[in-house]
Amino acid sequence: MRVLVTGGAGFIGSHVVTALGEHGHEAVVFDVRDDPGADVRDPAAVRHALAGVDAVCHQAAMVGLGDGVADAAEYVSHNDLGTAVLLAAMAEAGVRRLVLAGSMVVYGEGRYECRRHGVVRPGPRAVTDLDAGRFEPPCPVCGAALAPGLVGEDAPADPRNVYATTKLTQEHLAAAWARCTGGSAVSLRYHNVYGPGMPRDTPYAGVASFFRSALARGEAPRVFEDGRQRRDFVHVRDVAAANVAALEASSPAGVLTAYNTGSGDPHTVGEMARALATAHGGPEPVVTGEYRLGDVRHITADSSRLRDGLGWKPEVSFEEGMAEFARAGMRRGV
Repeated sequence: MRVLVTGGAGFIGSHVVTALGEHGHEAVVFDVRDDPGADVRDPAAVRHALAGVDAVCHQAAMVGLGDGVADAAEYVSHNDLGTAVLLAAMAEAGVRRLVLAGSMVVYGEGRYECRRHGVVRPGPRAVTDLDAGRFEPPCPVCGAALAPGLVGEDAPADPRNVYATTKLTQEHLAAAWARCTGGSAVSLRYHNVYGPGMPRDTPYAGVASFFRSALARGEAPRVFEDGRQRRDFVHVRDVAAANVAALEASSPAGVLTAYNTGSGDPHTVGEMARALATAHGGPEPVVTGEYRLGDVRHITADSSRLRDGLGWKPEVSFEEGMAEFARAGMRRGV
């Protein structure tokens, strides 16, 4: 299979390219890092890149929480306009297979259960609570403590920031393309991806990159809130393998199918910081109590649909992955 990988020179995209080659496929890299003219928002460039292609693995995106709404137009341009241009060109070229780099951010907060009211959906956390160090979202009905759980793909979408909104829009655009063309579309909703080649020292990188960059400078990782927020840290090689599995699968035509892509082994942000610091040889993390508006408290994946439907399973354990990442090289932030 000849696969166009947008963002193929980036952190996740480069690992996807490697995994495709290992499985006997030909990857065509389309990335502004390699070629300034390879902009997914440029219809002519995209049409040229699609020549002879069997499928598209769409990794190109502007990522991270961003700066409130100040950079909203830039996010929409890169993520949504870029996706629209790509899909229009795919429709014209007759390319009918798409795997999209989705994100768990489309859910907003994760799954919570109240002992009295069952599964509930807490709203955004109040600034007064965050300032007072009350980081856990309460039951929206009675105010009681909630138990976090695993979120499934059928959970309602509730994007809490501009980046999350653009990722959900990408899925809606891909679903519309699939309906119009009869193509097959898969969205892999990545959880917290980490591993070798992650960008360093950039406000658009994930928390793992922040901690690893600090350690490389000899500084203590700074952990926000109380460090007990739960995430699903999934290794980039496992994410690349999920992309190959999705490209090789016989996905249903005319619809978009979403798959959570996580390790299934949740850990707190504090645990991740300590694991990295220990493997790196220090310094120890510092829990700051600071917070970022737009962050969610707990978001962890139920990835059973991906395991059962595509036969994928993560191979890199949390302990093994963090030990490797603590020593691995990182790329300069873009």
